[in-house]
Amino acid sequence: MTALALSVGDPSGIGPEIAIAAFLAREAVGLPAFYLLADPALIASRASRLGVSVPIVETTPGQAARVFAHALPIVPLAARFIDSPGRPDPANAAGTVEAIDRAVAACLAGDAAAVVTCPIAKKPLYDAGFRFPGHTEYLAHLATRHNGVEASPVMMLAGPNLRTVPVTIHIALAEVPKTLTTELIVATARITAADLAGRFGIARPRLAIAGLNPHAGEGGSMGLEDQHIVRPAVDILRAEGIDAFGPLAADTLFHARARAGYDAALCMYHDQALIPAKTLAFDDAVNVTLGLPFIRTSPDHGTAFDIAGRGIARPDSLIAALKLARTLADTDKKAAAA
Repeated sequence: MTALALSVGDPSGIGPEIAIAAFLAREAVGLPAFYLLADPALIASRASRLGVSVPIVETTPGQAARVFAHALPIVPLAARFIDSPGRPDPANAAGTVEAIDRAVAACLAGDAAAVVTCPIAKKPLYDAGFRFPGHTEYLAHLATRHNGVEASPVMMLAGPNLRTVPVTIHIALAEVPKTLTTELIVATARITAADLAGRFGIARPRLAIAGLNPHAGEGGSMGLEDQHIVRPAVDILRAEGIDAFGPLAADTLFHARARAGYDAALCMYHDQALIPAKTLAFDDAVNVTLGLPFIRTSPDHGTAFDIAGRGIARPDSLIAALKLARTLADTDKKAAAA
């Protein structure tokens, strides 16, 4: 079986230790095989700092699955890391980016089943000359460079009982009504429906479309965006054969009975999507990037510099990200073979 490629993220954050913790829990939680793209010396140093014993074997992507049963497979980077937990250093930027590059390259070459990424921090990357807004945009750039077609990544938060997709993401709330368009909602929904069908194995995905305003605008008395922007998007999607419905009042969209009626909820802004997702599955929600020519998942948390190196970071979300990546890869492979 082809292993998953796990990039180490910012080595000054909790990425190295949650990778170690996930590996040590592999039998107890039934973890699929993965290899870590990292500096082996840093991983050994971090394990020693944490007081845990972890066998490490430097290997290649193709041999990683065989190694995984008895040792943590590490595909070594050309770059070396400074081991400074809690103190991000621009000197580590080259290795952070190299790990992402090589994970994606391996996946596109068929040498890895999926890409799983530990968290990165933007500032040390920016300080070292990184010119992309964030992790997802860089992955889209790599995808575009590979196949010559511009990638349009879509962010999904996936937990055991809820999947949410924010249509607008990291922008100020005041900018949402200016940014939200019918075309953006339609494009986001198309990608979501395609990946739910092809990678999640849902034959006819049901998409609940949240309204922007309270009570979905209440007939226009609390804003016209739901009538003029959201509803036309729903009409277009339904005309295309996508099972979308809305706009729906967000305050009644996320209770258990409502969730039973859809496979994913498209939300109009960041917190509308992330608050319910994190409330229901704070420790095991997974960030999934849709719309890429490879599968990418990541833990739904940041670098947590404040607790790095202290041995208290929980690997739950990384474990969930690795398991979901394996499931999506297997489903995608079956769909491609059908």
